[in-house]
Amino acid sequence: MSARGSLAHVARYVPGKPIEEVQRELGLAHVVKLASNENAYGCSPKAVKAVAEEMAKAALYPESVSPLLEEKLATKLGVRAEQIVFGNGSDEIIALLTRAFLDPGDEVVMADPTFTRYEQNAAIEGGAVVKVPCRDGVHDLDAMLGAITARTKLVFVCNPNNPTGTVVGADALRRFIERVPARVLVVVDEAYYEYVTSADYLQTIPLLGAHPNLVVLRTFSKIYGLAGLRIGYGAMHPDVASVLHKVRGPFNTSRLAQAAALASLDDADFVAMCREQNAQERDRVARSLAEMGLRVYPSQTNFILFEVPGSGEEVARRLLRHGVIVRAGEGLGAPGTVRVSLGTPEENDAFLRALTHSME
Repeated sequence: MSARGSLAHVARYVPGKPIEEVQRELGLAHVVKLASNENAYGCSPKAVKAVAEEMAKAALYPESVSPLLEEKLATKLGVRAEQIVFGNGSDEIIALLTRAFLDPGDEVVMADPTFTRYEQNAAIEGGAVVKVPCRDGVHDLDAMLGAITARTKLVFVCNPNNPTGTVVGADALRRFIERVPARVLVVVDEAYYEYVTSADYLQTIPLLGAHPNLVVLRTFSKIYGLAGLRIGYGAMHPDVASVLHKVRGPFNTSRLAQAAALASLDDADFVAMCREQNAQERDRVARSLAEMGLRVYPSQTNFILFEVPGSGEEVARRLLRHGVIVRAGEGLGAPGTVRVSLGTPEENDAFLRALTHSME
């Protein structure tokens, strides 16, 4: 049996190593995982309670469009309910966009490096990926605009960007959105939106009314701490949402995920605590890395990308032997770097100690 021809050059997504796997392989009793940009502080107690209560209905299919969550989130964002599409993580919305809007040979413009799932999903659908190099880890929006052709269907802007953690300036992104042809979908992926503390950051949701080709992606996986339940969303024009509903599965988010997300929206204190703790640790870890003589990319996320002498894979292997799991930049399109997720102060201290030892 032969698979679709478009899959011939599609690489399988490789996530960060699980703690249990590292413990088995290396015989370590204690392992710190700082590889997958998870929330070190867990999720809201309200979400835990909601999931426990929803388990009584686990035998029943969920409502297909998550109406209660849809209504509450629409009110929070200031949009209409029909402008929101939920997915099995915002990752699924990326897949739905490429499935719905790409014909073989259509072009998709993105930064390099950026979130690898854009390229993978475009390639699965037979799309032609056009990569535009970042400048100092930041999207080069002028060059990306210049890369748009008559065959371009989608443009992805990851803001903040994964794996670099950087953001583009508010005015620059606004001008970019205004200049992209109306026939091209501009997908702004804001998975790390809630972690941003920079004042120079564009609020994109209010622009949806003036730009029907704008799609904004966000998730409950990061600051809300629901990565294991897989629920994210896109906000967009109702016509775009209608197309995505044609290609999504009827029960693509579970009862438990819907209940947890709904409860999470009622816990602003938890989100504020996570943002504050993350910002403090982000600054502290970045300073420590700089004091080691390492170049650190300015992050607005819950991870930091930094350059290392030689191979990022080798540094990641050394850290693994010390019981710390990170991501080598080679697998993220950024060779010679390491991406470390921010953990608790104790976990970050363990990382910094391990890094010091591994680079001696």
